Amino acid sequence: MKNMKDTPQLKPVTPDRSYLRKFIEKFKTSQNGKERKKFIEKDLLPFLIVLSALNAFLLHDFQSGTTLFGSFIVIFLLIVFFYRDLLRYKPAYLKKKKMKALLVSLMIFTLISARIFDHIFSVFSRGLGVDGMVIHTFGIPFAIGPALVVLIFDFHTAITFSLILSLMSGIWLKTSLIPLYVFIGCLIGAFSLLRCKKRTDIINAGIYIAMANIVSSIAVLLIMGDFSFPSVYFSSVFSVINGLTVSALCFLCLPVIERFFNVTTPLSLIELLDIDHPLMKQLSVEAPGTYHHSMIVGSLAEAASEVVGVNPLLAKVASYYHDIGKIRMPEYFVENQTGCISKHEKLNPHLSSMIIISHVKDGVELAEEYNLPEIIKDVIQQHHGTALVTYFYQKALKEMENPPQEQDYRYPGPKPQTKLAALVMLADAVEAASRTLDDPTPARISGLVDKIIKNIFLDGQLDECEITLKDLSEIKKKFEYILTGIFHRRISYPEPLRAKNV
Repeated sequence: MKNMKDTPQLKPVTPDRSYLRKFIEKFKTSQNGKERKKFIEKDLLPFLIVLSALNAFLLHDFQSGTTLFGSFIVIFLLIVFFYRDLLRYKPAYLKKKKMKALLVSLMIFTLISARIFDHIFSVFSRGLGVDGMVIHTFGIPFAIGPALVVLIFDFHTAITFSLILSLMSGIWLKTSLIPLYVFIGCLIGAFSLLRCKKRTDIINAGIYIAMANIVSSIAVLLIMGDFSFPSVYFSSVFSVINGLTVSALCFLCLPVIERFFNVTTPLSLIELLDIDHPLMKQLSVEAPGTYHHSMIVGSLAEAASEVVGVNPLLAKVASYYHDIGKIRMPEYFVENQTGCISKHEKLNPHLSSMIIISHVKDGVELAEEYNLPEIIKDVIQQHHGTALVTYFYQKALKEMENPPQEQDYRYPGPKPQTKLAALVMLADAVEAASRTLDDPTPARISGLVDKIIKNIFLDGQLDECEITLKDLSEIKKKFEYILTGIFHRRISYPEPLRAKNV
């Protein structure tokens, strides 16, 4: 009988849990170091008070006996609710003064527009001999605010904005059912412009708002017991005017907002998507490999955008422009190299890494030169985060006598601050790595995508954005689906048989 010591011992295979451990450690660290947040920041409180006072003044009816202070209290509470909602769900908007200023401007603009149109329609209704204060208020275009918010910000912010606005309208008009009418119109406006991709969508949104207003105005008249032909007729007329006014104001305001606040709207994104844009034409001619890479990155980012709550159109445009910095020195990037000899063979690793890293800075400069939107510039600057240029760092470790500083081979950052920037980073890395697969089977593609996403996560590149593990899982599925379609197998077609000569 052989000695037990001579028998080879099988070591138990333990699964790699480094991915999970890293997440738990990061979570504990963030929880231990997290300071208790205040309900309202001290430096922001005076601003909220002034904004509430201004809104109360705009909504106050000086002919009635109601107090201005009462309106101020209610409006202050509503604005605090709006602030807390943004702080909880959309904190990125509060980090930029420009975005805060734009939200405040839209709120004030909506209320001023409402007062102007209220005066116009009240004079108009008196001229028509329409009695009662309710009928002409159906024409006030409150939905202009949420319509602009959904075009510039997002749907969640537009819904909260609609709720705040409709409750404010109740303070001003003092009719219990008007806030319901206003909220329905605002809601339809936000929904109808959620997927706005062309100018005709704004016209269609006005029609949808008008139709919803007609139905809700008739419902209000029924509840109030004022269901007569003149009331229904004039309420329908004012409801239609309401919807058309919202569309007209959108057309007038969007170019002004884009110019003064340098923000992105679906209409400007459509223009950037045009392959005849000067930067796109330059990229396709001078760096064709990068151009093709950017197109595929755009497909990956667009496919995964909806599952993580990112605007698909914005994700596609950001992907198209994320590598425009490579236009400056295209021959130093592998996708644009046509010969067998690389430009980097005659350079030391540190200089090569500096050239690779410089495409981010060059991209930001080109974006500023061509007046690209701020959000596109942010993606260009953040799409590599502080990642390590691994190839040249490893090369330096082998060739240099003194160990190189890892920091010298890292991108300057910052790390992705938004889901959009993180999504483009992941799509960029996955597409580039997929080119190294010799036999891109679905299983190998899945393994590669999983490896790339894990490496980026463990490197801490996603620490400063709001992306979650569930988001990463959904992104992985979408990437695998798109790449499997790109690298699908084709059958070999047989040569056509020729008739034998008899």
